[in-house]
Amino acid sequence: MEERISYGTLYVVATPIGNLEDITFRAVAVLKQVDLIAAEDTRHSKRLLDHYGIDTRLISCHEHNETFKTPQLISHLKSGLNLALISDAGTPTLSDPGYHLIKTAAKENIPIIPIPGCSAAMAGLSVSGLPTDALYFSGFPPKKSGKLKQTIQSLKDQKATLIFYESPRRIKTLVETLIQILGNRQGCLAREITKLHEEYVRGSLSRILQQLEEKETIKGECSLFVQGCIEERKPETDDLKRIILERLSDSDLRPSDLAKQIAGEYHLPKKMIYEMILRLKQ
Repeated sequence: MEERISYGTLYVVATPIGNLEDITFRAVAVLKQVDLIAAEDTRHSKRLLDHYGIDTRLISCHEHNETFKTPQLISHLKSGLNLALISDAGTPTLSDPGYHLIKTAAKENIPIIPIPGCSAAMAGLSVSGLPTDALYFSGFPPKKSGKLKQTIQSLKDQKATLIFYESPRRIKTLVETLIQILGNRQGCLAREITKLHEEYVRGSLSRILQQLEEKETIKGECSLFVQGCIEERKPETDDLKRIILERLSDSDLRPSDLAKQIAGEYHLPKKMIYEMILRLKQ
């Protein structure tokens, strides 16, 4: 009876998101031992491989050619050879290429093994100061204004902590839109994680936006973490009066701005709050 040749293994390997030292011993060993590495950008990944003395052959597999390259990579695995999949940074398939290859390999019953490591989403979340018991990973939001607003609107009642990736060119637009639709929730902006100029800004979304507007230029990929929807009991009239009086004594905000702030926090009509502020000021 003819012996069946075993398939090779597809290793999904997490790589550093900035600091080259952030890679596991196991990841280095796997990248040295496999027969081929499928990389998002071979030129970018070559720097990492050279740093660790890895001379395994590279082949490109990115969002524009993944569908075309998948049959070739599946054939490689079916011949009994091992393959490692890496992205430019972090864990493959999390807003990076690899889904089509992994889905196809799974259908072909090819062994698929994760080699865990860096992820900007998990690294930033761990220091965000926001709840971590439930997460909603939104990844990169749509670029067009209409679709962006539609996406954020769909997340308005999501109770889990929201996670977004965004480019430095569009991060202010994202924060502005979040404030407009979700209100001034608590958040954390993580920028340049593990790199020389890494930065974390925690607090309200309006504070994060202010910090961004004070910068001459914004550099580096951004990860933004936003508090989920919190179901709060709407304050009774007497409690609302007390809140307004406290804010009037502690804040220099104009009545219209104060009304907008309180209405956003307690999901109440701005006009009603504004009229109550004017009565109490008298």
